[in-house]
Amino acid sequence: DIRKTFLSYFESRGHKIVPSASLIPNDPSLLFTVAGMVPWKGILQGTEPAFATRVADVQKCIRAGGKHNDLEEVGFDGRHHTFFEMLGNWSFGDYFKEEAIAMSWELLTSVFGLDPNRIVVTTHYSDDEAAAIWKKVSGKDAILLGDKDNWWSAGDTGPCGPCTEMHYDLGEDMPGGLPGTPDEDGGRFVEIWNDVFMQYNKNEEGKFVPLGRHNVDTGMGVERIAMVAQGVESTFETDVLKHILNKVCEITGKTYKENNKTDISLRIVTDHAR
Repeated sequence: DIRKTFLSYFESRGHKIVPSASLIPNDPSLLFTVAGMVPWKGILQGTEPAFATRVADVQKCIRAGGKHNDLEEVGFDGRHHTFFEMLGNWSFGDYFKEEAIAMSWELLTSVFGLDPNRIVVTTHYSDDEAAAIWKKVSGKDAILLGDKDNWWSAGDTGPCGPCTEMHYDLGEDMPGGLPGTPDEDGGRFVEIWNDVFMQYNKNEEGKFVPLGRHNVDTGMGVERIAMVAQGVESTFETDVLKHILNKVCEITGKTYKENNKTDISLRIVTDHAR
């Protein structure tokens, strides 16, 4: 339902719906397809022509090495995976920050029905434009963060730019603090969507060269939005993964949520089995 709803929403707003590309990328700098933007890297850099100005898809991804490596996180926080699916919408020289942010907000609150009061947004400290748009669209003051949190790049070189992230508050019963605070990794606020505004290409000398046209690259994990929509505390408890977790418990004779060390192991086996 989440996949269909996402794609239907963007199709109704002029996006061409395309299938997931291969997990093996046509890119010598990457071992696997690590993000939704990988198949479109040439378009985003301007080295390939765009086949459409607006695109949406559900891209299969693997992060198990290199710059985008989530392998060491798997099992410990209940929301990272080696394999996952990324919902994405793309603008190749068409709309930019205002329309991208407005559509993200509308989809999350009006279509998926998430509580607006539980959504927290962050932007890059240099991106006054995105912060102003969030205030206009949602009435929210964005939390301003640095490169680590709100600057996205495909690798050491290539298309890049500031991004804005949407986080969901799982509630006071969960430990952790707001994005940008010392206890942000506690688990209470989970990142669900990231809108990247590709304005630059970073060359081999480390210089940021403005792109000839502005592009939008967004990514929202199917597993994470399912976790939030289904009201559970981890992606492993969603209907995407719970049947595997239950089978792992059955085979091992262990009970989930019995103790933290066992839970980590059960989640790791579940992720890798998937």
